[in-house]
Amino acid sequence: MANLNNKNLKLAIQKQGRLTDETIEFLRKSGLEFESYKQRLFSLCRNFPLEILYVRDDDIPDYVEAGTVDLGILGLNKLNEEKPKVKKLLNLRYGFCSLIIAVPKESEIKDIWGLRNKTIATSYPESSKKFFKKNNIPVEVVRIRGSVEITPALGVAQAIIDLTSTGSTLALNDLRVLSKIYDSESVLIANKEAFINGKKNLLKKLITRFQGVLSAKNYKYVMMNAPEEMLPKIKGIIPYLKSPTITRLSTKGWISIQTVIKEDLFWETIEKLKKIGATGIIVLPIEKMII
Repeated sequence: MANLNNKNLKLAIQKQGRLTDETIEFLRKSGLEFESYKQRLFSLCRNFPLEILYVRDDDIPDYVEAGTVDLGILGLNKLNEEKPKVKKLLNLRYGFCSLIIAVPKESEIKDIWGLRNKTIATSYPESSKKFFKKNNIPVEVVRIRGSVEITPALGVAQAIIDLTSTGSTLALNDLRVLSKIYDSESVLIANKEAFINGKKNLLKKLITRFQGVLSAKNYKYVMMNAPEEMLPKIKGIIPYLKSPTITRLSTKGWISIQTVIKEDLFWETIEKLKKIGATGIIVLPIEKMII
């Protein structure tokens, strides 16, 4: 393996696992050009002074905290569990999942209070102990490395605490969700010294790229035609950033409007626009948006 360049930013990502493919896709959407395949230990970006290291996800918090790398991308669940001394910079809006408590479908346990003095199997002992301590419920937490879903069937535990995104693994093992502890997603973390070790400007440039991708996810680009007399009402409906782009059409009294609409308000806004006479509505995805 070639030597790493100390002047470049160093980013650790999961070598192989739940977040790997989406992380690589996110980096490419940020305009970073690099080679990636499972056998690689690291990649050098061709168009940005960044080196990407592929490591075990369990090692990412330690590498970032120790300053071996400047940045890391991992699940928020790892931060909640291990509490490394790092700085969280961004929520990256992918890799969504939840840490949940589950019991066998036929279990008589109906709520978390029914777990009193029961044994809980989990790969997240610290998060589990904190949850039950907060709720003043005495339990025995058994740490399991690997698949915890099988432990109730083996008689090891009466319940499990594990991550789930679709619930399919729980269903395959005849488990049902009893309660949720917290939600998780991918996050960008940094070594606290990264802002003062001469890489501050590079870090700002990289974060700007990431924020551009994240902003684009939250908005849709919309074009529409409408009677000019409806413009005041349209302005009141559209949650535009600054002001929409308006062009007069050849048809007298009509205008074309171009703007952006927040994803979470999209359908509600479109319905309101249609009711007041907007037509020819065209919606386009936004690749990047710098605010």
